[in-house]
Amino acid sequence: MVKELLDSLDGWRARELAIALARVVNLDGSAPRELGAAMAVNEVGDVAGSVSGGCVEGAVVTEAMQLLKSNEKRLVTFGYSDDEAFEVGLTCGGTIELFVEAISDFHAYDQLKVALRNGEPIAWATIVGGPNRLGAKIVVTSDGNFTGSLGNEDLDRVVARDAAGELSAGRSGIRHYGPNGEAREDTFAIFVESFAPPPQMFIFGAVDFTAALARVAKVLGYRVTVCDARATFATTTRFPMADEVVVQWPDRLLAERGGSLGERDVVCILTHDPKFDVPATIASLATQVGYIGVMGSRRTHDDRTSRLVAAGVQATDLARLRSPIGLDIGARTPEETAVSITSEIIATRSGRDAQALRDSSGPIHG
Repeated sequence: MVKELLDSLDGWRARELAIALARVVNLDGSAPRELGAAMAVNEVGDVAGSVSGGCVEGAVVTEAMQLLKSNEKRLVTFGYSDDEAFEVGLTCGGTIELFVEAISDFHAYDQLKVALRNGEPIAWATIVGGPNRLGAKIVVTSDGNFTGSLGNEDLDRVVARDAAGELSAGRSGIRHYGPNGEAREDTFAIFVESFAPPPQMFIFGAVDFTAALARVAKVLGYRVTVCDARATFATTTRFPMADEVVVQWPDRLLAERGGSLGERDVVCILTHDPKFDVPATIASLATQVGYIGVMGSRRTHDDRTSRLVAAGVQATDLARLRSPIGLDIGARTPEETAVSITSEIIATRSGRDAQALRDSSGPIHG
């Protein structure tokens, strides 16, 4: 992503080198990188980043060097063909659209650096298709305030509003507008790129499964907080991979921080103990967190459900719980269980159908 290239851009700017940037702004079918994947090229041919894992990088460098000479901006498409699959096509069979631009104004990049340094979410909205002003950007904060211009005040206002919504969900993608920001028109294609802080994962319970889950979660990009009321178990020595280890009752921690949880965030309750997991579950349901998983056998789940109902939890809230936690892949070890849990989190986020333990029957462990 662009944020991973900022150090390289700073070094090249210090040497007063002209720079071009290529970003993945649209995908069709299978593709090796995600939206926002970026690669920078300077005038002497130095390269940083990647847009395809190697499939089309050479062609992108050629395109970027040409644009540096003309100081232009362009939308470029790379797809699959039998003749070009191992030259400049995508061997995975998909199509990617790249917006390649010679950078003439670094204001947006400097704002991104400041926001990342302060842990603040920020979004860019860039015109990547239309009759004019290709490459024009506005930089949008989470409250919808913006700097820069897309060339029309009404377009600026509408796009800033939409970009703030995309930022809150951590989404990036192309949106289409009329010349004055009209919806359902396609005069302008505008790529909204969200730079949001990493999603949070709260893991309640300082148990063996927690260490494995924290390791996998870090690989997936989560900021991991491990919480347990027992100081003997909740230590950084036992969980060095966690960003934070908190000695506190889970429901009290959620009372303090639950307001920061949104649909990208995760709560995993691994305590197996009613005095911990029932209050933690109730407190989790009071937040807007996108995934709540609770560990335990089916018998433990039934007992927990009875306790939650007795505490006044409604059926609509019970339906939010992923319990027993994880996908039904036959996991047994802590590491396998961590894969099962994170796989369910990914499937839930992407809306894919997968066999969850919650929706199956019989023994969890075969």
